[in-house]
Amino acid sequence: MKRFLFPLFAIIVFSTFFADAQNTVTRSAITFKIKNLGIYTDGTLGGLQADIHFNPADLSSSTIKATVDVNTLNSDNESRDEHVKSADFFDAAHYPTITLKSVAIKHKSGNNYSGQFNLTIKDKTKLIDIPFTCVDKGSTLAFNGAFKLNRQDYGIGGSSMILSDEVIIAIDAEVTKQRAEASR
Repeated sequence: MKRFLFPLFAIIVFSTFFADAQNTVTRSAITFKIKNLGIYTDGTLGGLQADIHFNPADLSSSTIKATVDVNTLNSDNESRDEHVKSADFFDAAHYPTITLKSVAIKHKSGNNYSGQFNLTIKDKTKLIDIPFTCVDKGSTLAFNGAFKLNRQDYGIGGSSMILSDEVIIAIDAEVTKQRAEASR
């Protein structure tokens, strides 16, 4: 029995050690702002989960996939938040996550990059460009980017004379490096 358990134990330990480790989001802030009656209303989204394989020396194999929980939306107005999570806007009961998945990443200069991403909200996917920075902080990578989107492209709310169609999103996140990247 011991002869059988030791090789099994060794396989489990070594496969775990050499497996591609999942990175962990150590810090994140996702903010949005939209004009409502001509005045900016802002808020946050939380629950960021990310699977990032980013290698500045090989951007063709780099990938970024992130999701955020719609139910964490917070605009400091509970009544408004519940309405925005309802079927009139995000329909969080049926579409609880927003997903961002890279298609291509290009280096601009220094720590500046540009990515094409598929953004999926309410089961509608659109290709968007997002300029971002990536700063290597030793054991972590810090990402910072901002972009605009048209809420109507994703079926978020109807036509409105008082609510702008343009939403400004800012993402600030830090993730641990994967073992394979950390050893480079």
